[in-house]
Amino acid sequence: MMDYAAARTKMVDNQIRTTDVTSHSVLTAFLTVPREAFVAAELKPLAYIDEDMQVAPAANGNPARYIMEPSPLAKLLQLAAITKDDLVLEIGCGAGYAAALLSLLAGSVVATESDEALVAKSTETLSELGYDNIAVVSAKLEDGYAAEAPYDVIFVNGAVEELSESLLAQLREGGRLVAVVGYGNAARARLYVRNGGITSYTEYFNAAVKPLPGFRKAAEFVF
Repeated sequence: MMDYAAARTKMVDNQIRTTDVTSHSVLTAFLTVPREAFVAAELKPLAYIDEDMQVAPAANGNPARYIMEPSPLAKLLQLAAITKDDLVLEIGCGAGYAAALLSLLAGSVVATESDEALVAKSTETLSELGYDNIAVVSAKLEDGYAAEAPYDVIFVNGAVEELSESLLAQLREGGRLVAVVGYGNAARARLYVRNGGITSYTEYFNAAVKPLPGFRKAAEFVF
């Protein structure tokens, strides 16, 4: 039998601590949440390798869906500086792993997902594991979830080409949004902050993470 707890500790020590992640709450969350619970049975022995883990194949023109590699996920969560006072919106719940991490960092979490099969799966897994401060909702990812806005933090769980103003407008004054903008090795982690009704961003580090569906720029007409 594989010792998942030992593998989890090794992941944190070798993949996360070594990439400038020092936040105690983030490290504790990664030591606590069982990554193996969020992947298919045949992938469980590989759950703690330094890779993105596929949780749904590409379909209907949408990209395959993944659990993000541990190091960039931890760095993005650290950048968000989430506290127990925060209401967090996660964009792209997928299988629910990042939502589980967020549930340990935040007061409560609303997690959106556009794939109905993933909505059902993540809801079931999170419920079985007792993460009860998360609501998984079915929604187009690029739309956010205005019904519960404004949010203290919006966490975009995957790479996007651009963010809509309607999504940024769901941040409360002083709220933060963390996203990876761009695709492949040129993509950059950004922290957006809303002040005086205006949202500005700072870029922090390169992060090659898998794309989310729905955030492509509209094709521009060329005459």
